[in-house]
Amino acid sequence: MSVPVSDVILRTDSVTKQFGGFTALKNISTSFQRGAITSIIGPNGAGKSTYFNLLSGALKPTNGKVFFNDRDVTGVAQHRFAKLGIAKSFQITSVFPLLTTHENIRVSAQALVTCFDMFSPRANMKDLDETADELLKTVGLCDRRDRLAGELAHGEQRALEIAMALASRPSLLLLDEPTAGMSPEETKSMMDLIVALGKERTIILVEHKMKFVLGISDRLLVLHHGELLAEGTPDEIRRNEVVKRVYLGQREH
Repeated sequence: MSVPVSDVILRTDSVTKQFGGFTALKNISTSFQRGAITSIIGPNGAGKSTYFNLLSGALKPTNGKVFFNDRDVTGVAQHRFAKLGIAKSFQITSVFPLLTTHENIRVSAQALVTCFDMFSPRANMKDLDETADELLKTVGLCDRRDRLAGELAHGEQRALEIAMALASRPSLLLLDEPTAGMSPEETKSMMDLIVALGKERTIILVEHKMKFVLGISDRLLVLHHGELLAEGTPDEIRRNEVVKRVYLGQREH
């Protein structure tokens, strides 16, 4: 089912990515609905990470285009994505271990301000502390405010990294395997956090855990050998015989 243009926040038109003679992605055209949680799934080697890197600006497609709010952002410098309203959190956690959780978020918020207004004195940025405290509350780390980031549990560090991404007030949040390496309890906490964040912004994530994505997603994209195999609601993907055969390892009955 097509999505009205006004409801589309991000779309790709015939994007292809080649690395030498290897085609990692082939002619993927789809759109992402504003205000929805969309998960990109597929077996290992399906092209999920490559596609995520195209969406986040880390890679430029060999062919095709990427549009954000109907603006062509193909090849736009990655550091400019935050100004456009796109933030991302990658699979490998990246925090400042010797800073407190509060300082990590404050630095992220301040970097954005000073990047786009280098003449604004630091003393005039009085709202940065409040912003950091607000985001700590959002991700459930208020009681870890003054704890060094390097002392946090893995799941808490992932939550902190998301808070750092949220410091730019994005309308689109991209998450690369947000539950990687997490215990079942941490995974449940991250699931609840993503659902809560999805009430205020669009979220696109890459994830391996099927139970996780089926439980939180409004829509799923299934990649296979670099091509778009299927897309639809969780129920539609569950019933899709091709998906069950090539991704879930089930046979048609």
